[in-house]
Amino acid sequence: MQMTQSRTADYSTIYLLKRGFAGSLAIAIAISLPAVYGKSALETRTTVMTKSTNERSEQSPSSQPRQTCCPIVELRQYTLHPGKRDILIELFDREFVDSQEAVGIRVIGQFRDLDDPNRFVWLRGFRDMPSRAQSLKEFYGGPVWKAHREGANATMVDSDNVLLLRPALPLSGFSVNSSEPPPPRANDVSQGLLIATIYYFNAPDGSDFVDFFEHTLKPVVTDTGASILAYFVTERSANTFPALPVREGEHVFVWFMRFEDQAAYERQAAALSRSQRWRGEVSDELARRLKGAPEVLKLSPTAGSRWRG
Repeated sequence: MQMTQSRTADYSTIYLLKRGFAGSLAIAIAISLPAVYGKSALETRTTVMTKSTNERSEQSPSSQPRQTCCPIVELRQYTLHPGKRDILIELFDREFVDSQEAVGIRVIGQFRDLDDPNRFVWLRGFRDMPSRAQSLKEFYGGPVWKAHREGANATMVDSDNVLLLRPALPLSGFSVNSSEPPPPRANDVSQGLLIATIYYFNAPDGSDFVDFFEHTLKPVVTDTGASILAYFVTERSANTFPALPVREGEHVFVWFMRFEDQAAYERQAAALSRSQRWRGEVSDELARRLKGAPEVLKLSPTAGSRWRG
């Protein structure tokens, strides 16, 4: 969250090398990528889908129309100094949720990365890019941030790993379950597990990747027991608050799954790795399109997180 001059960094190369296919995550290991990847990649979709497509996008069995939040979303990953994550989380949950919501920012959730003890991940959303600029100006120029910025920044090595996203389809954003944040938990025992998978592409492709995700990949994943919450593509608008850098020139597709706990996730991952369709049709298509291994984030919500599974 440090306000710095924008700097160039090949984050996709760094994180793909770091995470690769070696982890225990079936989303990543079930894909066998060839040595040379295809050049096709993802471009965001702008057309409104038909009623049947919208219905397929819904995650809730409720007969009520699904409401989603946040046409603009930031996925923020912070690298922290060793041993400082709980210090930042306590400060963030106490001071930086309500104060951001007060100026029109939706704090979707904040998380511990279970694969990296020095990484803090959070998501926030905005109504549009102009309101994003205004809300960030008010928050970072306001009294709460000014009072606590030194303490927050002291925990951080890097806060510039930020993807600016928008929903891939009109109804593929995060669901709005309530208008008020949930009450704080009595302890910091995690409830639920959020899995974020990031696909990287060489260049903007066509809207056909969203079709592939909707009609091929998504059914395979849900058939093996996963609940897909939301999926996004790169927001290509210029950064309206340059004091906070975002990753420029990235072409990504990001999707989120929820699980009750680690055991449920491992069962689904094992089932997915046994799926002939995943190992064949889906993996072949991903290998053709992606420029490298997916980045998979295994996220546990903090005590003060709005999202808790």
